[in-house]
Amino acid sequence: MPPPASAAEPARPEGLTDLPDTGTAAAPVAALPQPGPVEAPDSRFADPPEPPAAAAPPGDGTVFDVCHVGVALRALLFVLVLPSLGSLFVSADAEAWLSHLALGAGLALPAVLLWLGAACRLRRRLARLSAPGQQAAAALLGALAAGSAWWALDRATQGLVDFGPLPALLATGAAVGGLLGVWLQLRHRAQAPAEVRARLVELQSRIRPHFLFNTLNSALGLVRRDPRRTEALLEDLAELFRAALADDGGVVTLADEIALARRYLAIEQIRFGERLQLHWDLDDAAAGARLPPLLLQPLVENAVRHGVEPDPAGGRISIRSRVHRGLAWVSVSNSLPAAGTARGPSTRGHGIALRNVRERLALMHDVAGRFEAGEADGRWRVQIGLPLPSAAGAPESRP
Repeated sequence: MPPPASAAEPARPEGLTDLPDTGTAAAPVAALPQPGPVEAPDSRFADPPEPPAAAAPPGDGTVFDVCHVGVALRALLFVLVLPSLGSLFVSADAEAWLSHLALGAGLALPAVLLWLGAACRLRRRLARLSAPGQQAAAALLGALAAGSAWWALDRATQGLVDFGPLPALLATGAAVGGLLGVWLQLRHRAQAPAEVRARLVELQSRIRPHFLFNTLNSALGLVRRDPRRTEALLEDLAELFRAALADDGGVVTLADEIALARRYLAIEQIRFGERLQLHWDLDDAAAGARLPPLLLQPLVENAVRHGVEPDPAGGRISIRSRVHRGLAWVSVSNSLPAAGTARGPSTRGHGIALRNVRERLALMHDVAGRFEAGEADGRWRVQIGLPLPSAAGAPESRP
C-alpha cells in the first residue's frame, strides 16, 4: 500500500519502528476451507472529493474540554509566561527577577491546576451557558482558584512569605481565568471545521460502493454451492453495516475494532481466496483502549486495496497490538506489490483516508495519541498509539 504521489504523506517518519515483541508466538487466523476465490467484477468507483469545511453549531460541549494532557500543558505554559514577563518590570537585576519569578510561579502553578481541575469537572455544565456566560464563569473560577492557592500557601508558609494583597491576586486570577476562557473558545472555533470535515469523510468512507458491489457478487457466486458460507458472509456484511450506521457516542474499544476488522477480512478472504494471507498478533492488555468508531476500517481496507488486490500473487496483511510505555499500539501492515505492478484501483483515496484517521485521532486524544505511517522493511505500515483507560497496573510489553 505505497503512498501515492499526490497525497501529502511522509515517506517514513523517523520514529517508525516495529512494535515490541512479547516473545509469544502469534497464531495465524483460522481460515475456512477455500474452494477457490470467487470471481467478481472489479469495480472502480472514484473516491469522493474532500468535503469543504463547515461551521459547527455552538454549544456542543467541547469548549471547556480541558481534560486532555495537551490542553493542560499549553495552559500551564501560558500561565508561566505571565510571571516571567511581569517580573521584568519590577526587578532591578537577574537575581531579583529569579526571586520574583519563583514567587509568582509558586502561586500561579497551583492556581492554574485548580482552575483546570474545576473546569474539567464542570465542563458539561459550563457548556450549557452562552458565550458571555462561559467567559464570566472562567473569570470567576480564576478568582476562586487564585484565592484558594493563596490561602493554602499562606497556611503552609505560616505567613512568612508575602504574596501581595489578596484583592490584587483575586483580580489577577479573574483576568487570567478570563484569558484562558477566551483561548479555549478560539481553540474550539478553530477545531470545529476540522471536526466537521473529518466526520463527513468518515461517513463517506465507511462502506465504499465497490466493496458492497464485490461482496454481493461473491454471495451470488457462493449461494448455490456453499449456502453456509453465504450465510456467514451476509452476517458479516450486516454486522459491518450495523457498526457503520450506529451512533453510540463516538467511542469504542480496540477489541470492538478488531472484531469488525476480522469480519471485513473474512469477507475479503472469500473473494481473494489464498491470495489474501492474514497474520494476527494481538495483546489482550491493549483491548480496552478507546478510539473513534471505524478508525481501523479504512486502514484495513487500504491494505487490501493497495497491497493485495493489485498483485496477481496476492499479499500478506499483519495486524498487531501491544502495550508499550503506557500506550496501546496497534499496527496494520501489508506487503507491497511487485515492481511494475499497478498500484491499486485508486491512490487518491488512500491519502484522504490516512489524513482522516490522523484528524479523528487528534480530535479525540490530542497530543496523547500517536500516528505513524510509512514504508519499513519492504512493507507499508500504519501504527496508532492510544492512551489506556488506566495506565496503573496495565502490563507492559518489553522490547
